[in-house]
Amino acid sequence: MKLTAINVYNVDLPVAGGYKMATTSVSFLQSTVVELVTDSDITGFGETCPVGPVYQPHHMLGARAALEEIVPSLIGLDPRNIGQLNRAMDAALNGSRYAKAAIDIAAWDISGKSYGRRVCDLLGGATGETIPTYYSITVASPEEMAREARERQLEGYPRIQLKIGGRDVEEDIETIHRVKEAIKPGMRVAADANRSLTTRDAIFLSQRCRNISMVLEQPCNSMDEIAAIRNQLCHPVYMDELAEDVSDVMRAISNGLVDGFGMKLTRVGGISALRTVRDICEARSLPHTCDDAWGGDIIAAACVHVGATVAPTRFEGTWIAAPYIEGNYDEENPVLIERGRIKVPTGPGLGITPDRSKLGSPIMSFG
Repeated sequence: MKLTAINVYNVDLPVAGGYKMATTSVSFLQSTVVELVTDSDITGFGETCPVGPVYQPHHMLGARAALEEIVPSLIGLDPRNIGQLNRAMDAALNGSRYAKAAIDIAAWDISGKSYGRRVCDLLGGATGETIPTYYSITVASPEEMAREARERQLEGYPRIQLKIGGRDVEEDIETIHRVKEAIKPGMRVAADANRSLTTRDAIFLSQRCRNISMVLEQPCNSMDEIAAIRNQLCHPVYMDELAEDVSDVMRAISNGLVDGFGMKLTRVGGISALRTVRDICEARSLPHTCDDAWGGDIIAAACVHVGATVAPTRFEGTWIAAPYIEGNYDEENPVLIERGRIKVPTGPGLGITPDRSKLGSPIMSFG
């Protein structure tokens, strides 16, 4: 099997209701979908969708420029040799893992279809037919965030992530206390600052909330800042944006900076890289998520497949953007949330086939 063509598509993703974090707000995104075409009549799809240009050093135009640089060197390769394919991408362009992730996802899709197996089967096997998800509550007033937390618990979500930061720390402290009062015992809580807190405010918030069971996710902007205050915090610390690749994950673990991770699939380079992170975390008994910053059914399916292979005791869930997006790429096999859980796709590969009318014409074609 050889790659004969690679097509790149733009898909508009309006963000219903908007999405606000400490450092950015988004109301409209453009996702980049990649199609790998082979000489065996098997195609695979991948996707990458940065949530704006400031959440991470990723942006939509950067992903497309990187793909234009990388893709010509991949024509003629066997996409099932995923390790070799990733080395060929690295030889063509340094960095830009979030763009390469779309190719990696598509290669896993092709491999699954070629062998007649789901991606999760190729990754070691699913732990069940469904996996847990979690709901991310965007920055709003303490009263609004508490109300939404209670509603999401009633809907069946086992975990919520509270977006904090970008405002007076006293309002964040009040929010956390109000949320804790609003929900019943059993719901796990993560307070996610998206790198926005000063070391002073991170200490202040954690100590003022010391009696509340929660995770403090990505409180500060650098590993050095987290290292400086680690012993003064009262809560487990999860790393998210700073875990940019496998090397960063290993550094954070070896330096004792974290108790878990919020992992983004495209950020680290795709399914292949996230599988490595999964295995490292299993070796050190560290919990983590398997999700992404944004995207449609393709990214959602990829995250669900990896998440399905994580030991349940270490799995914090897979976040997908479905609650904020209208419609699906594949209306017959959509990736949906029901009662706080997501069904693992059952078809070979990723288990979804995008409706080509929703992709439109390619914005770039190679081969």
